[in-house]
Amino acid sequence: MDEVVITAPEPRDSDGAAVASMEFESFFAEHHERLFRALWLVTRNRHEAEEIMQDAFLGVWQRWDRVGTGPDPAAYLYRTAMNVWRSRLRRAGVALRKAFHQIQTDDEMAAVEARDAVVRALAPLPPRQRAAVILMDVLDHSSERAAEVLGVKAVTVRVLAARGRATLAKEMGDRDG
Repeated sequence: MDEVVITAPEPRDSDGAAVASMEFESFFAEHHERLFRALWLVTRNRHEAEEIMQDAFLGVWQRWDRVGTGPDPAAYLYRTAMNVWRSRLRRAGVALRKAFHQIQTDDEMAAVEARDAVVRALAPLPPRQRAAVILMDVLDHSSERAAEVLGVKAVTVRVLAARGRATLAKEMGDRDG
């Protein structure tokens, strides 16, 4: 059976334009440049900052009926953007872990290709960042255990790993697009 969905029309102003759309357009115009600059400072990559900004605005638009009437839509936008960025960093770590685990395969050619991909991905990282990423993301050590291995504080390992992941995410983004 076909399901019938009935939705209420979006409120309109005296000229017939959708009120929520106009409010969101105004919100976008007010915040997009500042958000882009903040994301560029975080990512140091124009294309990645633009993509994250687009994803964040899309997320806000999809929830605009709640967000637009909330106490601070701009705070929600920035929180969404930072969540998108962190998600990209996590995916970079997962991709690295996945590539590393593919090395241990019966297919010798696939193992060589995977090993080469991991080496190339890690190559641009400074030695301490590379070590932190390998210990935490590939070998699944806690930051405390990695800190013992590297002879530094756990917070230092977390910072090094985060910076390394950011570089990996940027490199992966540059190759994809």
